[in-house]
Order: sequence, then structure tokens, then C-alpha cells
Amino acid sequence: MDDQASSPLPTAIRPPAEVRYATELAALAADDTAPRPAGWHLSPRAVRRFLLGDAKAGVSRKFYGDDPLVDRAIVSLMSQQGLMLVGEPGTAKSLLSELLAAAICGTSGLVVQGSAGTTEDHIRYGWNYALLLAEGPSERALVPSPVLNAMRSGRIVRFEEITRCPPEVQDALISILSEKALALPELGPDAVASAAPGFNVIATANLRDRGVHEMSSALKRRFNFETVHPIADPEFERELVLKQLAERLGPAGVAVSGERDVAEVLVRTFQDLRTGRTAEGASLNRPDAVMSTAEAVNVMHAAALEAAYLDNGKLSAAHVARQLQGVVLKDSPEDGKRLRAYVDHIVKERAGRSGAWKDFYQAARALKLG
Repeated sequence: MDDQASSPLPTAIRPPAEVRYATELAALAADDTAPRPAGWHLSPRAVRRFLLGDAKAGVSRKFYGDDPLVDRAIVSLMSQQGLMLVGEPGTAKSLLSELLAAAICGTSGLVVQGSAGTTEDHIRYGWNYALLLAEGPSERALVPSPVLNAMRSGRIVRFEEITRCPPEVQDALISILSEKALALPELGPDAVASAAPGFNVIATANLRDRGVHEMSSALKRRFNFETVHPIADPEFERELVLKQLAERLGPAGVAVSGERDVAEVLVRTFQDLRTGRTAEGASLNRPDAVMSTAEAVNVMHAAALEAAYLDNGKLSAAHVARQLQGVVLKDSPEDGKRLRAYVDHIVKERAGRSGAWKDFYQAARALKLG
């Protein structure tokens, strides 16, 4: 027998939210007696509990940030308006859209990824040209976009980085959002796909990015805008970093120790550089690089892998310092000098009071930051 054919299928690196949290979603659905909008799998109250957590029901918190923003997002998706999540890169806009879609309609997989190469076909529909030539325009030859599939099934479609699309492509959404219908003229003069109850659009856009296009006023009016800000509370951010680290290391069977003390150093560093001000009140030159929570999680994950596979399994602030270089030196050569100044002044002073900061300082001093 072929060994490859008999081996079990590999586990997905990152299953979608509806798979990762299937047990919680099932428990919430079984206990959900609150009223729900047409087409929704869970009530708005249960969706809120799914995102913000419910310790009594054994539901973990998944979105760390502005709780009222979650309420407003849920209300937007019950209305006729789409939901537009804007903010700096790495502020969990995509995660929030994924969680909302998974809870509301049971799938987060209906996605359009915006880019310079996105065309109207990605929003409307395309054709299987072999069938088109053989049969002419027909339902069988039509290849529906994620948007059209969402309309027909009454689900949420996610449009990632919409402002990366050319304006004329973005505007293909205007009639869909306003009329909740899409004409299919190739199938006949009266062929129209009407949106089923539950259909809506969640779009995301970065405020700090290159290669983006302004949205038209007409399209903006079809969305309710919500700004997702970086996490300001260091306790909240540290809890999120540790939770995400456990989710990444667990499936791989990787275990490290000392992560709580290291997370304190990492989060404090990111908060200082992100805001341009230390906890002690000193002013800093902010780097151009995005010092987001998502980047902090990536640094913590890389540091843990180094500790587990290349060291003794004990995570230290020195591992974090060595991985920080790959985050800071992405956009501007001047960022290396800004990090060097932070290390030489702020970190050096803290190193005299803390062993973790001392480890961080010694490793950071050895980095080639320009």
C-alpha cells in the first residue's frame, strides 16, 4: 500500500474560527434563547458573548480592545449598512471580521482579498470558459464570487483590504449594498440574484499603508465605519500575547517556561515605542515600523521557538531582543537608530532594577541596528 495514501491528513496550521471554536459555538447555540435576526445562526447577545467571553459558560475572550465597538459592529450587521473596520495594521481588524462572520453565519470562509489585481469578477461573477463555449451563458457555466455566494445563502462576506483595489472595482459594491441584488444579464433580461436574509459585508482597510486608494463618497455612505485602535492597556495586551502564544505552540507540542515575565518586557517595549512615551513619562522618537499587537505576538512566538529548539526551553528576554530586530528594521533605516537610543537610555536604566530587563539589554546591545 502507498504509505503516502495511508498516512493521516495533516492538521491545518490555522483552522478557521468556526473550526477552532466549534465547541464554544455549539454550546452557545444550544443555550441561545434570545431573539435573533433572520438568517443569523446565533442571537446578537450570543455573538457578543462569543467575542468578549463568558466565564460562566466556559467561553473564552477572543477580541481584546473596545467592547462598545463590538456592540456597534453587531448592530451594523443587523442593519442595511455594511461594516467597515479601519485602523493601523495589526490591530485585529481581520480577526474581528472573522469572528463576527463565524458566529453570525457559521462560516468565515467567504472572503475577497483586495489587491491591485482584484477585478470586478472577484466581486460579481466570472465564467467557466470551457462550459461557456460549449453551452453558452448558463447557470452551470457561471462561477459565482464569494459576494454572490454570500448573497444567495444569506451569509457574511469579508472584503479584506478593500482600499487596495482600484476605485472602479470598489464601486462594484455600491449597487449590491444599496439594492441587495445583483443583475445577471447574460442569463436573461430578468435574471437577478437577490440577497437572502442575513447577507452583509464586512470590509477592512489600513490607515497606515502604501498603495491604497481613496473610497468614493457613494461607497462610504453604504458602510458604518468603526476604527479599531491599538490596545492601550498593557495588562490586556499581555493577556492576549500569552493566549495567542499558547494557541500557536499547543498544536505543535512545543512547551517553554518563563513566558509571563518575558511578556511583561515585550509588551512594555511595544507600548513605549508605539506611543512614543515610556511608563516613566520620558518622550521617545517613535519608529516608522508598525509596533502592533500582532507583531508582538510574532516576536513572542519566534522567541519561544528559539528557546525551545535552539536553547534549553526557558524563554528569556534575550530571546525577545534578538527577534525584535526583524520587526523594527522593516520600513526605515532610521528605526534602527531609534531602537538603539531606546536601548541605550530607557532599557539600560531598567536593567539595573530587573533581571529580565538586564537580559534584554545585554542581548539588544549586541544587535546590529545601524
